[in-house]
This record gives sequence, structure tokens and C-alpha cells, in this order.
Amino acid sequence: MAPKQRADAVRNRARVLAAAEEVFDRSGPGTSTAEIARVAGVGIGTVFRHFPTKRDLLAAIMKDRRERVATAAEALIAGDDPEAFYVFFTDLVAAAAGRKSVVDALVEEGVDLSVDKPIGSLQGMIAPLLRRGQEAGTIRADVALPEVMALLIGTCQAALSGGWQAELQQRTTKIIFAGLRPGA
Repeated sequence: MAPKQRADAVRNRARVLAAAEEVFDRSGPGTSTAEIARVAGVGIGTVFRHFPTKRDLLAAIMKDRRERVATAAEALIAGDDPEAFYVFFTDLVAAAAGRKSVVDALVEEGVDLSVDKPIGSLQGMIAPLLRRGQEAGTIRADVALPEVMALLIGTCQAALSGGWQAELQQRTTKIIFAGLRPGA
């Protein structure tokens, strides 16, 4: 079992992660550790204590983002909103569009970005939302999980690769959702 971290160390780690995400999104893969430390309001030594390498920092950002997606999915699954599927789909596309800089930096660092594990966990999040939407009549009954996953993965990949702006995300998901709704 790992020793418990001091509260200030936990706060500093969170500040470094938030700052790194912001700076990578703004400045791209060439972001300096010094800039991350400045934005986080900590010394560069603090950054290196928590994340000895840029690769460690980037992996932590991705892990943090995956945890936020899982938390959001759990909340939507626990709720009773028949439109939760559409909310989650929209949020995933937006998250993908916002990850371009971090993913580019991970690729630069030589990190394997295979999608098998993330896709498997996404299916577990999407399936209950899809079922609820179909039971509520907000999603066509003939739509199956493999089609939804193909649409979601393709859309997220395009949003990630293109760094889609909000307007393009909205137009694209509107077209997809029109095809998923009954009567399409």
C-alpha cells in the first residue's frame, strides 16, 4: 500500500495536472515543463516530483480524463433522463476534440495509443444509456450497440484528428442524432 500523501501534495498534483492540460491544449506538444509549473503556481521541482517525465505527465492527464468520462457516465446511468445517451455522446465528441494536443504529445513521446481497452469500457457505459433511450422511445429500436460504437468512435476520431470547433461538433452530432431518433 502506498503511503498517504500530504494534503498539499495532493493539491499540488491536481494543480499541475490542470495546468498541464490547459497549457498542452493551448500550446501543443512542445509545451515546456517550466510553463506548466508557472501556470500551476508551483516550482518546477514540484512538477518533476509528481511526474518525472513528460510521458508520465501526459499519461496522468489521459487517465484523469478517462476517470472524468467514467464519472460522468456513472451519473448519467444512475439518473433517469431518456436523453442521457445523447448527452454522453455529445460530451465524448467534445472531449475528443479537446484532446488533440495531448494525444499529439503522447504520439511524439512514443506512447502506444491502442483503443481496445477504452472501447471496451465505453461499450459498458453506452449500452445502458442506449437501452434506456430505446425503452423511452428517444432512440430507434432497431439501432444496436455495434452501430452506435461505430458512429461514436468514427465521430470522436474525426473530432480528435481535426480538433473540431464547437459549431462543427454540434452540426455533426445533430445529423447523427437525427438518424438515431425514431421516425428516421
